[in-house]
Amino acid sequence: MSGWTLADLPSQAGRTAIVTGTGGLGLEDALALAGAGAEVIVAGRNPDKGAAALARIRQTVPGARVAFELLDLARLASVAAFAERMAGGRDRIDLLINNAAVMAPPTRQVSADGHELQFATNHLGHFALTARLLPLLRRADAPRIVSLSSVAARSGRLAFDDLQAERAYRPMAVYSQSKLACLMFALELQRRSDAAGWGLVSVAAHPGIARTDLLPNGAGPRSAAGLARSLLWFLFQPVAQGALPTLYAATAPAAKAGGYYGPVRLGETRGAPGPARIPVQALDEAAAARLWETSERLAGMRFPEAR
Repeated sequence: MSGWTLADLPSQAGRTAIVTGTGGLGLEDALALAGAGAEVIVAGRNPDKGAAALARIRQTVPGARVAFELLDLARLASVAAFAERMAGGRDRIDLLINNAAVMAPPTRQVSADGHELQFATNHLGHFALTARLLPLLRRADAPRIVSLSSVAARSGRLAFDDLQAERAYRPMAVYSQSKLACLMFALELQRRSDAAGWGLVSVAAHPGIARTDLLPNGAGPRSAAGLARSLLWFLFQPVAQGALPTLYAATAPAAKAGGYYGPVRLGETRGAPGPARIPVQALDEAAAARLWETSERLAGMRFPEAR
């Protein structure tokens, strides 16, 4: 897989993909998949940004099969409604990319359901989305789910005694926890699929350090992180480059079930995609099982039981 680029992306003709997020990495994912022939559903909470994403894709890929669907990951009722619409109009989903994220708002915020916003959006909403789309995914010939983690997961810890950061809110620590949860979910999903015979390929990926709007949108453009994004732009690789590990995980035949992929250079911050180092805390299967059970309780729904 040395030097894997978009030129190596296999044909996606006949596949239906859902990508969460209307800008940044999600837009690059959707653009590449549409260019490879997939039918792509761009799912996000802002219809105006959704329309702009579709316009960009259609301008770049004439004849692209692409649509926008409303999805607010921080609102579990919206996740359920989205899944119901998918079930009502489609016979299968081949690919789900759990990409959308909130990063480091300076003060603690909560979702519509009362959960801390980063945990709710980055992990819990995608957990519930995957569960609700599982029947459609299982109808595909080779269903694949990609969950986006981050280099920040390396410093993440699951604070089960304060998972919602009610006692202590530190923006980046809470972000790191949410991204560790995304990685642990991807690994646990593969284990449970293998045990239950769901036939899924669950893969995790991270973009390194990419020039998206995640920092200024979350921490704010005048925050230290936001200013670093603006003034030290040369340290951030282009968004299209940052999307390559996700696209490799989503499409490459060599991407391994239960694998983790990211850029291979400079401490996994930039470069071509390759295997990423899994932080030791992400390999704690007991903690992953506890996170799964806690997520089911918080989301108010359950995955099917393993056989």
